[in-house]
Amino acid sequence: MQYTAVGGNPFAVLTAIVAPAILTNASSVLALGTSNRLGRVVDRTRVVASAMAALDPSSPDYPTWKAQLDPLQVRAQQLLKALRLFYADIGLFAASALVSVGGSIAAYYGQKLIFEGAAALAVLTGTSAVLCLSAGCVLMVHETQLAVQSLSEEAKLIASQHRKQSLQ
Repeated sequence: MQYTAVGGNPFAVLTAIVAPAILTNASSVLALGTSNRLGRVVDRTRVVASAMAALDPSSPDYPTWKAQLDPLQVRAQQLLKALRLFYADIGLFAASALVSVGGSIAAYYGQKLIFEGAAALAVLTGTSAVLCLSAGCVLMVHETQLAVQSLSEEAKLIASQHRKQSLQ
C-alpha cells in the first residue's frame, strides 16, 4: 500500500513535521516585529495627542497635528489585523505539524482511513496557515508604505517650520 511508505520513510515524516515548525518560527518573528511596530504607532499617537493638547485649537499648527491622527489609526488597525493573521498562522502551522505526526503514526500502524483524514487535515491547516501568513505580509507592506508616506509628510512639515522660523 502506498500510504505505508510515509510511515517507513523517516525523511517524509521529518519533512511533514519540520516544514510547519520552521514556518511557525518565522511567523513568530513576524508577530514579534508587528507587535513592536504597533507599539511604535501607539507611542507616536500619544506624542501627537499630547502635542495637540498643548496647542490652542485655533493655532495654525493644530490642523497639521490633527491630520496625523487618521493615518496613525489606519496604520494601527492594519497592524492589528496583520498581528491577528500571524497569530492564526502560528496556530495553524502548529496544528499542521501535530496532525502530520498523528498521520505518520496512523500510517505506521496501517490505519489507512485515519492516515487519509490526517493528510487532508494537514493540507487544509497548512494551506490556511500559508494564506494567513501571505495576507499578513500584504498588510505589513501596505502599512510600511503608509509609514514612509507619513515620514515624508512630517519631514515636509518640519522643513516648512524651519523656513518660517528662519524668515522671522
